[in-house]
Amino acid sequence: MSVADKTFTAYPAIDVREGRVVRLQQGDYDRETRYPHDPFAVAMRYADAGARWLHLVDLDAARAGGYTLAPLLRRIADDGRLQVQTGGGVRDEAAVAAMLAQGASRVVIGSLAVRDPALVEGWLQRYGAARITVALDTRQDDAGVWQLPVHGWTESAELDLDACLRRYRAAGAKHLLCTDIARDGMMRGPNLDLYRMIVARGEGLELQASGGVRDVADIVAAREAGCAGAVLGRSLLEGGMTIEDALAC
Repeated sequence: MSVADKTFTAYPAIDVREGRVVRLQQGDYDRETRYPHDPFAVAMRYADAGARWLHLVDLDAARAGGYTLAPLLRRIADDGRLQVQTGGGVRDEAAVAAMLAQGASRVVIGSLAVRDPALVEGWLQRYGAARITVALDTRQDDAGVWQLPVHGWTESAELDLDACLRRYRAAGAKHLLCTDIARDGMMRGPNLDLYRMIVARGEGLELQASGGVRDVADIVAAREAGCAGAVLGRSLLEGGMTIEDALAC
């Protein structure tokens, strides 16, 4: 199958903290930009433009645990136009089951996917690979190895990116979201070399590019690198491109 024939999905993203739409630079809560938008109104704007998916992140839960966006998720799901992949602070199976019951189409598993892959592998079997998105945040060390920092990106996990890819590929995972920490929220373009490497080593995984996407050209480049989708955050909120242009390409 050629790149042109592959399905590609644009995922407009809404990160929510204290009820507000925000963006963080490199995941730093002290480097936050707040936007004067209601999260539900932003979601409906994307739905009106024809978006089919939404990437919804609970930043409060990512820090302290306890998913807080259930009412917002339910409102978006009840509207019926957007499928939602959502996460933030998933620490046990009860959280996964609750998000799915509240209308999530997929639950995003981040730090736990690195700290306890055996647990997440069990969820892939129990709920199906189509309902789980494994999210890996990575940073390249001085030796060129892509590490997987956890605990607010302050500690490196036992597994590096390559080992984690092999493990989840063998476990039958389908959806993988990968963020180059150095690019996150920085509007410097996606790390295409990283994504090409993941596509080559993670055959069968549908890769979502996350971090740094600025414009339509970056979306096209991510698709040509073999990605199955791209998460679009700051560029849509600050006018780097419109949601209509993102969907059209």
